[in-house]
Amino acid sequence: MALKTVFESQPDRRYIMFGGKGGLGKTTLSATSAFWLASQGKRVLLFSVDPQASLSDIFQRDIFGKGPVKIMDNLWAQEVDADRRIREYQEEIRKKILDMYGFEKVPEEIDNYIAAASAEPAMEESAIFDAVVDIIVQGDYDYYIYDLVPLGHALYYLSMAKVYDEWINKITKLREEMQQYDQVAATMRREETVQEDQILKELNYIKDRINASSRILTDSTRTAFFFVVVPEEMIILDTQKAAALFAKFDVPISGYVVNRVLPPELRSPGTPAYLQNRIAMQDRYLGAIKQAFGDRVLAYVPEMERDVTGLGMIERLAHRLFADGEGGRS
Repeated sequence: MALKTVFESQPDRRYIMFGGKGGLGKTTLSATSAFWLASQGKRVLLFSVDPQASLSDIFQRDIFGKGPVKIMDNLWAQEVDADRRIREYQEEIRKKILDMYGFEKVPEEIDNYIAAASAEPAMEESAIFDAVVDIIVQGDYDYYIYDLVPLGHALYYLSMAKVYDEWINKITKLREEMQQYDQVAATMRREETVQEDQILKELNYIKDRINASSRILTDSTRTAFFFVVVPEEMIILDTQKAAALFAKFDVPISGYVVNRVLPPELRSPGTPAYLQNRIAMQDRYLGAIKQAFGDRVLAYVPEMERDVTGLGMIERLAHRLFADGEGGRS
């Protein structure tokens, strides 16, 4: 099956992710797929939470931290400003503390703790995870294409839904038990009702958001995850290991896209020896890819003669990937 066929035959898959190690072309393929879907009349949001995101570079537009920016008809792109998101996250925590406990101002020791915690990686990842949840639960677009961070971080983000869910379940259970004790105490005091547990209410709100995003990311009928791989030995081995790890988190792997395949027109008698060796080496690894991933390889993306930046080059690659022959399969 070709990549184009995957999109056309399963239109309910609205959440699209391209994953892989850094520098393999995830952003290029995310942008190319977003361009093609938008050209088919679908409303598409392409977004990234990677602090080193390159959507601004590939579209040659400054979109960092500006929310969804219209790139062309039906296509919007968004790069989340992680630092600003962390500041907003801190303010949300302060406001919730004020609301829950009726303070006029956040106690200094708690405020110091919030400020110190912002330096922890967990605070940044929690804030960014929250930003992803905000984006994907809105439902304003026909397609959401998530230009994932490199593999290690991506696994961490994807695992956070499960880790958060388990943690929230434990805390929620404790709060529910405490609420039962409060009810008994209120009855003994002949009080008709107990005050609503604001902490439990907040925990249930967070849990609902996490469950909603987790259901989306692990639902094979709504989500498609594509691994990007290039014909190099270490990348093939790393991709196999990563695929096994992703499967543990129930991420539906829809197929593999092989990027940077040397074009066939280079195979001529006059080709320099250096290039002939590179072609022979790549042929060997393409054979390894076919053996490792078989029919789950959906496309072979040619190495372009220059960087894919700007709508003109993206359109050219989209034509090669989705319109020519079998959608890029060699």
